[in-house]
Amino acid sequence: MYIHIGEDLNIRAKDIISILDKDSVKNSELAGEFLQRHQDKVINLSKNPFKSVVITFDKVYLSPIASGTLKRRSSQMHLQEF
Repeated sequence: MYIHIGEDLNIRAKDIISILDKDSVKNSELAGEFLQRHQDKVINLSKNPFKSVVITFDKVYLSPIASGTLKRRSSQMHLQEF
């Protein structure tokens, strides 16, 4: 199943490692360090300040969609699979 994460981009749900909200990223030294270390893999999908960070195996996406919305989308997709 695929999840829309912004800017006409859909990624496979099984490729998602983590979805972080903006506040968690801004308040965490580890998250900031992670983003700096993987700066070459960061793709900004947001024209405005991002609302969430979606981490996959090979890329890190800055999404304009709130983490709660992404969570609901992933939950709905799991229900549709059955």
